[in-house]
Amino acid sequence: MNLHRMLRARAAEGRPVTVGVIGAGKFGSMFLAMAARTPGLHVAGIADLSIPRAREALARVGWPAERYAAPSLDAALSDGGGGATALTEDAMALMAEPRIEVVVECTGHPSAGLRHALAAIAHGKHIVMVNVEADVLAGPLLAERARQAGVVYSMAYGDQPALVCELVDTIRAMGFPVVAAGKGTKYLPHFHASTPETVWGHYGLTPERAREGGMNPQMFNSFLDGTKSGIEMAAIANATGLAPPSDGLGFPPCGTHDLPLVLRPREAGGVLERSGQVEVVSSVERDGRQVQGDLRWGVYAVFEGETDYIRRCFSEYGVHTDPSGRYAALWRPYHLIGLELGVSVASAALRKEPTGAPEAWRGDVVATAKRDLQAGEVLDGEGGAMVWGRCVPAERSLELGALPIGLAHGFALKRAVRAGGTVGWADVAFDPASEAVQVRREMEASAALGQRRAAE
Repeated sequence: MNLHRMLRARAAEGRPVTVGVIGAGKFGSMFLAMAARTPGLHVAGIADLSIPRAREALARVGWPAERYAAPSLDAALSDGGGGATALTEDAMALMAEPRIEVVVECTGHPSAGLRHALAAIAHGKHIVMVNVEADVLAGPLLAERARQAGVVYSMAYGDQPALVCELVDTIRAMGFPVVAAGKGTKYLPHFHASTPETVWGHYGLTPERAREGGMNPQMFNSFLDGTKSGIEMAAIANATGLAPPSDGLGFPPCGTHDLPLVLRPREAGGVLERSGQVEVVSSVERDGRQVQGDLRWGVYAVFEGETDYIRRCFSEYGVHTDPSGRYAALWRPYHLIGLELGVSVASAALRKEPTGAPEAWRGDVVATAKRDLQAGEVLDGEGGAMVWGRCVPAERSLELGALPIGLAHGFALKRAVRAGGTVGWADVAFDPASEAVQVRREMEASAALGQRRAAE
């Protein structure tokens, strides 16, 4: 609870935390809107593949044009820079600049995210990984490399995984066992088959209105078809040790008033396979009716009062529990996305602590066929028309030889895959020389070796 004080101290000393941002999309723009208002932070450089698009984003969030007119990173970071920001198409230049302390990766592109994270770590930068797609693809390996290099690899505060990790850590620090944790979303089973062509009807939008709003149909389809939820739950599992369901998320309809009733083990009357699990709750009933008190935009954690005395305290102080009084819940009904990201940047630079980070590879998101796929078709990736991402335990992914959703783009199928089937490495023609493939396969090989040693 002292980050603001530490930021003010850095501002008073005339040496604000220096930041490089990769990607000026929606998440990056939200962070930039707040970074300009945060004493002790200096966004020295922004890398984007389109400088005109970055300028438009900065103007939209209220930055005066002179603030991002620095001709170079060196000029932005010099004593006379006055907190100016340089724009560049060269993301690697941010990593190579020794005066930048923290890199924020928010491209949303898995392969690019791996490349940027590895470069940041190699150059001794703390890395805040907004790019949860890359984090789930190989985050445990990246986090380990960051630890070895003495830098921080962090989830992005404001995004739901980091907020769930905070809830879980707080509850465990109190001494309670966490029974379940996750987030809310709008879900119905048929959403898994949604495509970029059908997505807007589910949101109540026309394609024309979506285009006018600059909405990306493939990105929004990933939110809808279950992929993004799977990615976020796998990230939480890797960071907290909570287990993914053995055969994918169940998305039970549930409002805040029923969290401790629904999100408890089956033997206690709930829906969980076991205690200590990630799960996403739906904001709509299976018949499409709105759930009362839904948690569509929020996060939650359910925990257990293990003794009669603790449960009596729950009752005395109005803690929301199931009818038995044994299971209780805390939740946050919203997340502010990039508007909150400065917490991660400050924590990495000033405390040398992540706001959530992978500890081990426990959860994975495997490419699952939306329809019957034929040999010769080329996978169109997350949010596309061909596959969606199902969250499963990492050991199950290894057993299946599953292709991770983060690499299910641009690979041609060598053989057919039935609708609902898992697409495997053996089903696709991939480039073994690709950096992203090599990093992912390295993580898989390490995990497989660990399993063999544990079995011996």
